[in-house]
Parts: sequence; C-alpha cells; structure tokens
Amino acid sequence: MALFPALLLALLAGAHAELPGCKIRITSKALELVKQEGMRFLEQELETITIPDLRGKEGQFHYNITEVQVTELQLNSSELHFQPGQELILQITNASLGLRFRRQLAYWVFSDGGYINASAEGVSIRTGLQLSQDPTGRMKVSNLSCQAFVSRMHMTFGGTFGRLYDFLSTFIISGMRLLLNQQICPVLYHSGMILLNSLLDTVPVRSSVDELVGIDYSLLKDPVVSTDNLDMEFRGAFFPLAEGNWSFLNRAVEPQLQEQERMVYVAFSEFFFNSALESYFWAGAFRLSLEKMPKDLDMLLRATYFGSIVFLTPAEINSPLKLELQVTAPPRCTIKPSGTTVSVTASVSIYLVPPNLPEIQLSSMIMEARLSAKMALRGKALRAQLELSRFRIYSNQSALESLAMIPLQAPLKTVLQIGVMPMINERTWRGVQIPLPERISFVREVVTNHAGFLTIGADLHFAKGLREVIEKNQPANTKDTQASSAPPPSTAAA
Repeated sequence: MALFPALLLALLAGAHAELPGCKIRITSKALELVKQEGMRFLEQELETITIPDLRGKEGQFHYNITEVQVTELQLNSSELHFQPGQELILQITNASLGLRFRRQLAYWVFSDGGYINASAEGVSIRTGLQLSQDPTGRMKVSNLSCQAFVSRMHMTFGGTFGRLYDFLSTFIISGMRLLLNQQICPVLYHSGMILLNSLLDTVPVRSSVDELVGIDYSLLKDPVVSTDNLDMEFRGAFFPLAEGNWSFLNRAVEPQLQEQERMVYVAFSEFFFNSALESYFWAGAFRLSLEKMPKDLDMLLRATYFGSIVFLTPAEINSPLKLELQVTAPPRCTIKPSGTTVSVTASVSIYLVPPNLPEIQLSSMIMEARLSAKMALRGKALRAQLELSRFRIYSNQSALESLAMIPLQAPLKTVLQIGVMPMINERTWRGVQIPLPERISFVREVVTNHAGFLTIGADLHFAKGLREVIEKNQPANTKDTQASSAPPPSTAAA
C-alpha cells in the first residue's frame, strides 16, 4: 500500500512540472569545432604557468632554480567527449613543454650559474567539466576535476662542469616534475571555473527584446549529458516589460529533439511564439492607425458610407478619412507539419477627421486574418517573415451590413499587404536572440515543422576566438580569483 501514495506524489509532481518552450541540443559533431577553439585557448593558458623557485641540497650539492618560463607547448593528441551525467571530458596525451630557467649550482668549492633549456615530455591531462544551472537559471561550470602527470623531463647542462651536473641533475629533475605536476591543474581550474564561466555569463537569461517585451531563457533543470548529446531545457517565455513578474501557463506540446546529424538543434513550441504574441498584445503593440489611404480605397469608402456622409456639413464631408485597426484578442500561432500560421481577430473602424473637430465614426467592422509564417535562424537570431494568406471582414451589427462590406474586402486586403505587412515584417525580421554565448552563431540552418513545435538544425560558427571573447568579459579581479579558487596541489597532481 505504501507504493500507491508514492506513485500519486510522483504523478502530481510531473503534472506540475513546467514544460520548456525552447530546447537546445549540442551533438558530438560540434565537439571537434569546440575542441579546436578550446585547445587554442588552453595552449595560451598553459603557457602562462608560473612555477615557483626550486631550492635545495643533496649532500654537498646545492641548487637554486629561478625564473622558470614555458617557452614552447605542443598538445599533440587530444579528445573531447560527453560523459553521461553532467560532464564534458577533455583528455590530452603525449603533450610536451619546453622550459627555460636560471640555475645557480654549487658542489663543494665549485659553483656555476646560467640559463638552461629543458623539456617535459609525455604530459597527460584529464579534466572534467560538470555543468549545472545556477540560482538565476544560467548554465555554469559548477565543478572541475583534473589529473595531470609529467612522465619524464630532460635537461642538458653546459659549462665547465656539464658532465658532473648531468650526473647530479636527478634531484633537480624530480623536483621540477613535481612542481610542474602541481601547477597544471590550477591553471585548468581557473580557465574552467573563472574564464569559461565568464563566457557563459554572456548567454542571455532574462533580457529585453525591445522597449515593450522581454524574454526569459532560464534553464528549467540541470543540463543532461548523454554519450552523444548535451540537452538543455529553457523556459522560453516572453513577457511584457511593464509587468516584470508576468507569466503564462504553458499548455503546448513539449518540443522533442531526436536528430543528431548537425552540430546543434533548437526546438520551439507553440507556447514560445504564443507568449510573444500575448506579451505584445498586453503591451499595446497591436494598434495601428492609417491616415493616408490610396485614392481608390478613399473613393470606395466614401461611396460605401454615402448614406452617413451626405447629412454632414461640407467641411466634414471633405475631411480626410482614417482607418484604425486594433487587435481584440491575443493572436494565436499554430504549428503543423504543413507550415506555421498566425490567426488574428481585430476591429477595423473608419473615421472622418475634420480639422479642429471631433472625429466622426462611419463604421466599425470585424476583421479575421490568417498569416503564414516562415521561420529562419540567421546568426543567432530567430526571425520570421509573415504573409497575409486569408482575410475577411464582416459587421457585428447585421448581416445586411456585412453584405455591403463585400466590395471592401479586396481593397482593404491590398492596404494591409502594402501598408501594414511591411511594418510588421520589419519588426519580426529583426528577430529575437537565441541563448548562445557571445560571438558564437549558427550557419547552414534547416527548419522542420512538426505537430505543435518546430526544430532548426544548424552548425556552429565562432566569429572570434575564445580568448578575445573571454578577455572582453572576464572579471576584473581574475588574478585574485585564480589564487583563491585554485584547488589544492593534492587535487592537481595525479
């Protein structure tokens, strides 16, 4: 009997779980490009390794190693892959480092000094990035594991006592290997926990789209990592900026991602688009006034409403006409395999506008329109191109008045196509940003419609190197943060 309450609680929790309006999948095909950019950045970071001075003595042999610098770095073999859970694993094998440092050596009454070139070979590094959502809904590197090992070092001493120092250099080589082992992981830890997180800070979470509406891309749960993919679920909801805590209930079909042929896939449900339409509706964006109409339509409107105009004064009869269009309910987006449509219901009012006198309403009618929408992903902005596919007007007063409006259908539709649709498309083609880090964009996009959602498959493109973007966005106190956030040496050395 104890099983039934537990099952009931699980069902209730699932029923109240928030559905995502947007999903993003990064496939293993993206990892090669990510690895190329990441390795270039990592090479530059490892070249900044600072190795402390090494001092000591063995019997009568005294040594002092200072001014250690990395002069060359070769990361010959590397692999980046997903590890089920929440981790991204980077494995580097058979790497090598070139070093140069200043020596001060003494043996009995003999002493010597100068600079030495050395090499560390067979360097192996394994690091794992654990990804999770932070309290603000942003994806973060929440933990980083690291193992580093230098299998061998080689250094050649010159000078008068070169052969003697080669014999005694075992102590120096062992000490240098230990220090190098301990210094690699703190550099990687800083790169992941501080610098990479500063790059993830450029991903928009809750931001404004324009002066009326904002969008919420908060993660709903931790990213899920499988063998082949990294999947992320976002709220994907628009909201009126004037109502910061506004939220819409998501009853749409949950978008599904099953493809793996491209580097990245993005899915949007009907809720994503409907929350945008509803936000703009409540923000008062769907109101339009046309005060300059084509002559043919002006003459047709005056003829249609001649019975109302004829009893007015000459000044009112000759005054200009105005058409006002106001959407009466939030438009609705419908996504089917055959295409995407937006249904709109609006009131259309016709006025005479005499100078310095109150406006005179001639008629009010209901307009129902259906717009076909073509979605595209350009750069990292989701854009839409709308086209008026169906249009009808009718009177909410009487069937007879609706019949009288039939001649107005064609010219009003033309006005909408010529005067209104370009203004709408100018806004929708500006698009809305997808949650990607700065300077990373999509290329070679393919849009596919499904029942209740659409997916876009694309490849990734880095407009700038990771170092340029990270240096632009990294914290000002990064050096202090590096010192305080580095793991202990026991974590760094394998």
